[in-house]
Amino acid sequence: MVVGTGYVGLTTGACLASLGHRVTCVDVDESKVARLAAGRVDIMEPGLAELVARGLTSGGLSFVVGAREAVRDADGVFLCVPTPMGAGGAADLRAVEQVVGEIADVLPSGCALITKSTVPVGTARRIQELTGRPDLAVVSNPEFLREGTAVSDFLGPDRIVVGSDTPGAADWVANLYEGLHAPAVVTDAASAELVKYAANCFLAMKLSFVNSIAELCERLGADIEPVTRGMGYDRRIGRSFLKPGPGWGGSCLPKDTSALLNIAESVRFDFDLLSAAVEQNIAQRDRVIAKIAGAVGGSLAGARIGLLGLAFKAGTNDLRDSPALSIASVLCAHGAEVTAFDPAVGGELPGMLVVDNAYQVAKGADAVVVLTEWPEFTRLDWTYMAELMHGDAVVDSRNLLEPRTVLNAGLSWQGIGRPRATVRATSVS
Repeated sequence: MVVGTGYVGLTTGACLASLGHRVTCVDVDESKVARLAAGRVDIMEPGLAELVARGLTSGGLSFVVGAREAVRDADGVFLCVPTPMGAGGAADLRAVEQVVGEIADVLPSGCALITKSTVPVGTARRIQELTGRPDLAVVSNPEFLREGTAVSDFLGPDRIVVGSDTPGAADWVANLYEGLHAPAVVTDAASAELVKYAANCFLAMKLSFVNSIAELCERLGADIEPVTRGMGYDRRIGRSFLKPGPGWGGSCLPKDTSALLNIAESVRFDFDLLSAAVEQNIAQRDRVIAKIAGAVGGSLAGARIGLLGLAFKAGTNDLRDSPALSIASVLCAHGAEVTAFDPAVGGELPGMLVVDNAYQVAKGADAVVVLTEWPEFTRLDWTYMAELMHGDAVVDSRNLLEPRTVLNAGLSWQGIGRPRATVRATSVS
């Protein structure tokens, strides 16, 4: 049984069904359940719609409204409901507590309540208290799914983390994944709960670090590309999360860094290292805005800015805590005329014009800014883009484009951590 059909819940349900388990996914949204039962998946996630269709056809996957009746014969119940950032940065557990209160008295004896949602340390103990039933096992089984690669992450994980204070319960949950042949970390509930926060916050600090190194590169005349390449060959460091950008965002890193800072504060620990990473992330967005302002002569008021990308990263239409959207909002607030295009984002957004193709953002633009690393942008005709633009500035906050291509079109190119003089010299050689 999986409660919740968002990114985590639907991926969990569909993937567990593909492993041969009989899975029922539960949601309170009747129209959403009806769409899913008909095989219509609204989430933009490669491979997910196919897995759902396969599960429906085989009978291993089903969708129902309401958890109370559905859980009466469940061996395990995965809690995959939202835990957004609440007051003071703490995770809001009201959805978790509501579901537990709804189903606790009808769960069969021996059933495992499994938290897949990211929850603070101590939540397993809190859930056990809420149920009032020592015959139920509470298990922490955090997810490590990235939007855009959630299915492949689930079916090819780096590790599986399971924790419980009930003997044997963690092993039972770990065995659900035995077909994946991934290393399993089986531990106590508190340690398992902390793993997810520790992992995400480390990644956030790594991104903030590389953005700080990129700023140093600009001030010292170095180039971030060979710097990070040289770092990445070190197996202790690795190559992932070493690309500078406009700052980190999305559904996980902002709320998880805030939640871990809140957890640390609750035990009177000053997590200065993590606080600095969060502050640096805010500063990175300001640096990108300053680059854009400099590219149009210093003042954003009345400047026409074309934005390429709005989602927080490529491969998703998620705008939650997107650095691109945050930067766009500041540009609008300073009087810029903003036109934006994203392959996965449409409709209306406050203060800006969202258009249907990338070339429309260039029309009359004083500057074009790359904010999301969509590969489609590397295939644009930059000579045509130059013809459409009023100015000649391209600010590439993802270092996505080939500078030579942009320069040969008669435009200037400015990246992150790559001094303009160095780029020009390299590009024309």
